[in-house]
Amino acid sequence: MQFNTDGLVIREQNIGESDRLVTVLTRREGLVRAFVRGAKNLKSRNASSTQLLCYSQMSIYKGKDKYIIDDAAPQEVFFGLRRDIEKLSLAQYFCELALALAPEEGEAGDFLRLMLNALFFLANNKRPPLLIKAVVEMRMLALAGYMPDLIYCPGCGVYEAEKMYFIPRTGQLFCEHCRPQNLGGVAMGPGVVTALRHTVYADFEKVFAFSLPPEGCRVLAKASELYVLNRLERGFQTLDFYHQLVPAKDS
Repeated sequence: MQFNTDGLVIREQNIGESDRLVTVLTRREGLVRAFVRGAKNLKSRNASSTQLLCYSQMSIYKGKDKYIIDDAAPQEVFFGLRRDIEKLSLAQYFCELALALAPEEGEAGDFLRLMLNALFFLANNKRPPLLIKAVVEMRMLALAGYMPDLIYCPGCGVYEAEKMYFIPRTGQLFCEHCRPQNLGGVAMGPGVVTALRHTVYADFEKVFAFSLPPEGCRVLAKASELYVLNRLERGFQTLDFYHQLVPAKDS
Protein backbone atom coordinates (compact mmCIF):
# COMPACT_ATOMS: atom_id res chain seq x y z
CA MET A 1 0.00 0.00 0.00
CA GLN A 2 1.27 3.46 -0.93
CA PHE A 3 0.27 6.64 0.87
CA ASN A 4 1.32 10.28 0.86
CA THR A 5 1.81 12.29 4.02
CA ASP A 6 3.60 15.22 5.54
CA GLY A 7 5.90 14.40 8.41
CA LEU A 8 8.71 15.54 10.67
CA VAL A 9 11.80 13.34 11.04
CA ILE A 10 12.41 12.97 14.78
CA ARG A 11 14.99 10.17 14.74
CA GLU A 12 17.54 8.92 12.21
CA GLN A 13 19.84 5.92 12.23
CA ASN A 14 22.35 4.85 9.60
CA ILE A 15 21.84 1.32 8.28
CA GLY A 16 24.70 -0.32 6.44
CA GLU A 17 26.78 1.76 4.05
CA SER A 18 24.05 3.71 2.31
CA ASP A 19 20.63 3.36 3.90
CA ARG A 20 18.89 5.22 6.70
CA LEU A 21 16.16 4.22 9.15
CA VAL A 22 14.06 7.18 10.25
CA THR A 23 11.15 7.74 12.61
CA VAL A 24 8.66 10.21 11.20
CA LEU A 25 5.93 11.98 13.14
CA THR A 26 3.01 12.07 10.70
CA ARG A 27 -0.42 13.62 10.87
CA ARG A 28 -2.66 10.55 10.45
CA GLU A 29 -0.33 7.56 10.83
CA GLY A 30 1.37 8.70 14.03
CA LEU A 31 4.94 7.52 14.47
CA VAL A 32 6.19 5.73 11.36
CA ARG A 33 9.56 3.94 11.21
CA ALA A 34 10.68 3.74 7.63
CA PHE A 35 13.74 2.84 5.57
CA VAL A 36 15.26 5.30 3.11
CA ARG A 37 17.37 3.49 0.57
CA GLY A 38 20.57 5.21 -0.52
CA ALA A 39 19.93 8.17 1.78
CA LYS A 40 23.61 8.45 2.76
CA ASN A 41 24.53 8.99 -0.87
CA LEU A 42 24.99 12.73 -1.39
CA LYS A 43 23.40 12.42 -4.81
CA SER A 44 20.26 10.87 -3.38
CA ARG A 45 17.17 13.01 -3.85
CA ASN A 46 16.03 11.90 -0.38
CA ALA A 47 19.26 12.66 1.49
CA SER A 48 18.38 16.10 2.86
CA SER A 49 14.62 15.57 3.06
CA THR A 50 14.89 12.64 5.48
CA GLN A 51 17.47 14.03 7.89
CA LEU A 52 16.70 14.80 11.53
CA LEU A 53 14.34 17.77 12.09
CA CYS A 54 13.35 17.99 8.44
CA TYR A 55 9.66 18.49 7.70
CA SER A 56 8.81 16.95 4.34
CA GLN A 57 6.08 15.73 2.05
CA MET A 58 6.62 12.00 1.66
CA SER A 59 5.46 9.07 -0.42
CA ILE A 60 5.65 5.95 1.75
CA TYR A 61 5.22 2.31 0.78
CA LYS A 62 3.77 0.09 3.49
CA GLY A 63 4.80 -3.54 3.16
CA LYS A 64 4.05 -6.55 5.32
CA ASP A 65 6.62 -5.77 7.98
CA LYS A 66 8.24 -2.45 7.11
CA TYR A 67 7.76 1.00 5.65
CA ILE A 68 9.90 2.42 2.84
CA ILE A 69 10.08 6.09 1.89
CA ASP A 70 10.06 6.18 -1.91
CA ASP A 71 10.19 9.94 -2.30
CA ALA A 72 10.44 13.00 -0.06
CA ALA A 73 10.40 16.72 -0.73
CA PRO A 74 11.57 19.07 2.06
CA GLN A 75 9.18 21.78 3.22
CA GLU A 76 11.19 23.16 6.15
CA VAL A 77 14.63 22.21 7.46
CA PHE A 78 14.90 24.69 10.37
CA PHE A 79 18.35 26.04 9.57
CA GLY A 80 18.15 28.33 12.61
CA LEU A 81 18.39 25.30 14.88
CA ARG A 82 21.40 23.80 13.15
CA ARG A 83 23.49 26.93 13.73
CA ASP A 84 23.00 26.94 17.52
CA ILE A 85 24.00 23.93 19.63
CA GLU A 86 21.77 24.94 22.56
CA LYS A 87 18.68 25.29 20.37
CA LEU A 88 19.54 22.08 18.55
CA SER A 89 19.87 20.14 21.79
CA LEU A 90 16.50 21.46 23.00
CA ALA A 91 14.89 20.51 19.68
CA GLN A 92 16.33 17.00 19.99
CA TYR A 93 14.79 16.75 23.45
CA PHE A 94 11.41 17.65 21.96
CA CYS A 95 11.94 14.83 19.46
CA GLU A 96 12.70 12.37 22.24
CA LEU A 97 9.55 13.47 24.07
CA ALA A 98 7.48 12.91 20.93
CA LEU A 99 9.00 9.45 20.54
CA ALA A 100 7.88 8.62 24.07
CA LEU A 101 4.39 10.15 23.91
CA ALA A 102 3.03 10.29 20.35
CA PRO A 103 0.91 7.33 19.18
CA GLU A 104 1.91 4.75 16.61
CA GLU A 105 -0.50 4.04 13.76
CA GLY A 106 -2.99 6.63 15.00
CA GLU A 107 -4.05 10.25 14.69
CA ALA A 108 -1.20 12.56 15.74
CA GLY A 109 -2.04 15.86 14.08
CA ASP A 110 -1.87 17.87 17.30
CA PHE A 111 1.51 16.37 18.21
CA LEU A 112 2.87 17.31 14.79
CA ARG A 113 1.42 20.80 14.94
CA LEU A 114 2.88 21.36 18.41
CA MET A 115 6.33 20.22 17.29
CA LEU A 116 6.33 22.34 14.13
CA ASN A 117 5.22 25.48 15.98
CA ALA A 118 7.80 24.91 18.72
CA LEU A 119 10.64 24.39 16.25
CA PHE A 120 9.60 27.48 14.28
CA PHE A 121 9.51 29.71 17.37
CA LEU A 122 12.80 28.27 18.61
CA ALA A 123 14.63 28.59 15.29
CA ASN A 124 13.46 32.16 14.71
CA ASN A 125 13.86 33.53 18.26
CA LYS A 126 10.13 34.21 18.52
CA ARG A 127 9.81 33.08 22.12
CA PRO A 128 12.26 32.42 25.01
CA PRO A 129 13.58 28.83 24.84
CA LEU A 130 12.40 28.01 28.38
CA LEU A 131 8.88 29.21 27.60
CA ILE A 132 8.80 27.01 24.48
CA LYS A 133 10.15 24.08 26.48
CA ALA A 134 7.44 24.41 29.13
CA VAL A 135 4.66 24.59 26.54
CA VAL A 136 5.93 21.51 24.71
CA GLU A 137 6.29 19.50 27.91
CA MET A 138 2.92 20.36 29.42
CA ARG A 139 0.88 20.28 26.22
CA MET A 140 2.43 17.07 24.94
CA LEU A 141 1.77 15.33 28.26
CA ALA A 142 -1.83 16.56 28.15
CA LEU A 143 -2.25 15.26 24.59
CA ALA A 144 -0.90 11.87 25.69
CA GLY A 145 -3.44 11.57 28.50
CA TYR A 146 -1.44 13.03 31.40
CA MET A 147 -3.68 16.05 31.92
CA PRO A 148 -2.89 17.85 35.21
CA ASP A 149 -5.59 19.31 37.46
CA LEU A 150 -4.84 23.03 37.67
CA ILE A 151 -8.29 24.52 38.15
CA TYR A 152 -8.32 25.03 41.93
CA CYS A 153 -6.72 23.89 45.18
CA PRO A 154 -8.07 20.40 46.04
CA GLY A 155 -7.92 21.26 49.73
CA CYS A 156 -9.97 24.46 49.97
CA GLY A 157 -11.14 25.18 46.43
CA VAL A 158 -9.32 28.51 46.07
CA TYR A 159 -8.62 29.45 42.45
CA GLU A 160 -5.81 31.95 43.04
CA ALA A 161 -3.58 32.90 45.95
CA GLU A 162 -0.47 34.99 46.47
CA LYS A 163 1.57 31.79 46.36
CA MET A 164 0.57 28.37 45.10
CA TYR A 165 2.44 25.10 44.77
CA PHE A 166 2.45 22.80 41.75
CA ILE A 167 2.99 19.17 42.80
CA PRO A 168 4.80 17.32 39.97
CA ARG A 169 4.08 13.88 41.45
CA THR A 170 0.32 14.37 41.26
CA GLY A 171 -0.17 17.17 38.72
CA GLN A 172 -2.18 19.23 41.22
CA LEU A 173 -2.06 22.85 42.29
CA PHE A 174 -2.33 23.61 46.04
CA CYS A 175 -2.47 26.82 48.01
CA GLU A 176 0.19 27.40 50.65
CA HIS A 177 -2.07 26.32 53.53
CA CYS A 178 -3.25 23.03 51.98
CA ARG A 179 0.00 21.88 50.36
CA PRO A 180 0.96 18.29 51.34
CA GLN A 181 4.34 18.76 52.99
CA ASN A 182 5.57 15.29 52.06
CA LEU A 183 5.10 15.85 48.30
CA GLY A 184 7.31 18.90 47.87
CA GLY A 185 6.18 21.23 45.12
CA VAL A 186 7.23 24.19 43.00
CA ALA A 187 6.26 27.57 44.49
CA MET A 188 4.83 30.05 42.01
CA GLY A 189 3.13 33.42 42.03
CA PRO A 190 -0.10 34.33 40.21
CA GLY A 191 1.64 35.11 36.90
CA VAL A 192 3.34 31.73 36.66
CA VAL A 193 0.17 29.93 37.78
CA THR A 194 -1.73 31.64 34.96
CA ALA A 195 0.99 30.63 32.49
CA LEU A 196 0.97 27.02 33.68
CA ARG A 197 -2.79 26.82 33.20
CA HIS A 198 -2.42 28.42 29.78
CA THR A 199 -0.06 25.68 28.57
CA VAL A 200 -2.74 23.01 28.95
CA TYR A 201 -6.09 24.83 28.75
CA ALA A 202 -5.54 27.50 26.07
CA ASP A 203 -6.86 27.05 22.54
CA PHE A 204 -4.22 25.36 20.44
CA GLU A 205 -3.57 28.36 18.20
CA LYS A 206 -2.89 30.51 21.28
CA VAL A 207 -0.82 28.09 23.35
CA PHE A 208 2.47 29.98 22.74
CA ALA A 209 0.81 33.40 22.98
CA PHE A 210 1.89 34.57 26.43
CA SER A 211 4.94 36.07 28.06
CA LEU A 212 6.78 35.88 31.37
CA PRO A 213 9.87 37.60 32.77
CA PRO A 214 13.04 35.46 32.85
CA GLU A 215 12.55 34.33 36.45
CA GLY A 216 8.97 33.34 35.69
CA CYS A 217 10.14 31.31 32.70
CA ARG A 218 12.65 29.49 34.90
CA VAL A 219 10.00 28.57 37.47
CA LEU A 220 7.54 27.46 34.78
CA ALA A 221 10.16 25.34 33.01
CA LYS A 222 11.23 23.75 36.29
CA ALA A 223 7.62 22.79 37.07
CA SER A 224 6.93 21.36 33.60
CA GLU A 225 10.18 19.38 33.51
CA LEU A 226 9.57 17.84 36.92
CA TYR A 227 6.08 16.89 35.79
CA VAL A 228 7.53 15.09 32.75
CA LEU A 229 10.10 13.19 34.81
CA ASN A 230 7.58 12.20 37.49
CA ARG A 231 4.78 11.20 35.14
CA LEU A 232 6.94 9.19 32.76
CA GLU A 233 9.25 7.85 35.48
CA ARG A 234 12.29 8.08 33.25
CA GLY A 235 15.02 10.47 32.19
CA PHE A 236 16.04 11.73 28.76
CA GLN A 237 19.63 11.79 27.50
CA THR A 238 18.87 14.79 25.30
CA LEU A 239 17.57 16.71 28.31
CA ASP A 240 20.70 15.85 30.30
CA PHE A 241 22.83 17.13 27.43
CA TYR A 242 20.78 20.33 27.21
CA HIS A 243 21.39 20.98 30.91
CA GLN A 244 25.12 20.45 30.42
CA LEU A 245 25.01 23.29 27.90
CA VAL A 246 22.51 25.42 29.81
CA PRO A 247 22.67 24.68 33.56
CA ALA A 248 19.25 24.86 35.18
CA LYS A 249 20.25 27.68 37.55
CA ASP A 250 21.34 29.86 34.64
CA SER A 251 18.85 28.85 31.93
